[in-house]
Amino acid sequence: MEKVKVAVIGTGNISNNHIQSYLNNPNAELVALCDIDADRVKMMGEKYGVKRLFTDEAEMFREMPEIDAVSVCAWNSAHAPCAIAALEAGKHVLCEKPMALSAAQAVEMEEAAKKAGKLLMVGFVRRFEKGSALLRDLVQQDFFGELYYAKATYLRRNGNPGGWFGDKSRSGGGPLIDLGVHVIDLTRYLMGNPKPVSVYGATFQKLFNRPGIRTTKAYRSVSAGGRDVCDVEDLASAMIRFDNGAVLQVEAAFSLNLKQDTGSVQLFGTKGGAKLSPELELYSDMNGYMTDITPVCPPESFAEEFQSEINHFVDCVRTGEPCRALAADGVQIMRILDAVYESARTGHEVLLG
Repeated sequence: MEKVKVAVIGTGNISNNHIQSYLNNPNAELVALCDIDADRVKMMGEKYGVKRLFTDEAEMFREMPEIDAVSVCAWNSAHAPCAIAALEAGKHVLCEKPMALSAAQAVEMEEAAKKAGKLLMVGFVRRFEKGSALLRDLVQQDFFGELYYAKATYLRRNGNPGGWFGDKSRSGGGPLIDLGVHVIDLTRYLMGNPKPVSVYGATFQKLFNRPGIRTTKAYRSVSAGGRDVCDVEDLASAMIRFDNGAVLQVEAAFSLNLKQDTGSVQLFGTKGGAKLSPELELYSDMNGYMTDITPVCPPESFAEEFQSEINHFVDCVRTGEPCRALAADGVQIMRILDAVYESARTGHEVLLG
């Protein structure tokens, strides 16, 4: 395969990162775009010089059998049907996070990939940060000793994206499934992907999208579909226990009365600890003294992280390189998210078999 011929399904904001990264990769050729919004896909086609434009993925696959791989960047509710359609058409798939609306849908996607014999990669872009790679190396070198506790935080003061993100029927939920999925997956990945065994969670709908606040919003999505509602949680908190005894505490919010937005992953081990926020700091001891260490590891932009992710996907398709974000990982994350929402609904811990 000289170049991987790629199509992108869904041309909202996140698709720009995929499209630009494919255009920057010499081993990929972006051949088509697809979106249910005809005006939107036409605009994006003109912006990036893509000629083959579609409003139906089935039609695209019929007319363009030469497509090798697909990025699914549509609403969360469309992830499963679009990915399964692509896999059944014989295409490799990179599906944006969250993998689906539920663990049941994620399992269907994983089974479709196995049946088709094609790669299904999940867009856990935080795995491709330089800081994440450094931490992963340190874990494998036993810098931390036993990792027994971790914290994953992604909080915004006034950061409801609006559009489909606030519509539960399309998003599946609020900051937990949109923001929390990033830091939950990254933390679990750094800890060696332990299996979740129990979850206790709580969600709150108190501030919603702050309709009375007159400041300009920093986060706005493409509001396709003509509906602009807000029926998702604005804050989620959870405690996740893994089969190795480790515990992860999670906080994710679109709207919260705090001073400023914050996001970090923290690891705590018997020999050392770390915080990635996005700067990387390490905590240990040296010659009997507590020591703080700042590695030479400049934080990357989201564009650089996406480029690394897309490059990896293209290499996996072209050369069979082992994938670093398999569908099985996405299924486990969806099991965790399902359990948080169920625990929040019932007020009880959820046990995972």
